[in-house]
Amino acid sequence: MSIPIRPFQQSLPMALLGAREATMQRFRPMLAEFELTEQQWRVLRALASADEPLEVTEVAARTKLLPPSVSRIVARLADHHLIERTTVEHDQRRATLRLTRKGRGLITRVAPHSERIYAEIESAFGPARLSRLLDELQCLTAIAGITAGEPAGEAS
Repeated sequence: MSIPIRPFQQSLPMALLGAREATMQRFRPMLAEFELTEQQWRVLRALASADEPLEVTEVAARTKLLPPSVSRIVARLADHHLIERTTVEHDQRRATLRLTRKGRGLITRVAPHSERIYAEIESAFGPARLSRLLDELQCLTAIAGITAGEPAGEAS
């Protein structure tokens, strides 16, 4: 089985890293204004997008952060009353997490800026080029899965 990879003008990892860095250079000052780190923002967004409370392991999976890091971030966000932890009655070590009203308010204020910045990056790359880069990323991910022994359809 062969997966076609079109040559691209700029290496994919560098192009995506460049896009991410350009985004974050614009976004970091706003996060700093709200005294948030990028990782804290990722946790808040994961909780905001969930239909129900999540456990730390679920947040870690959604944010691609390690559970110990998520636990530290959760503690800090809880200290600032942005999220609340509810302990599971039969297992005091487990807790579910959800945004507080203050946390939802923060998401509501910051998210439109996040979307605007993403739109600026899409505009800088051009929708067609950004789409091609994402297609290339999907092909490279499939190849990485094959070389790691996974079937191509299961790579994400």
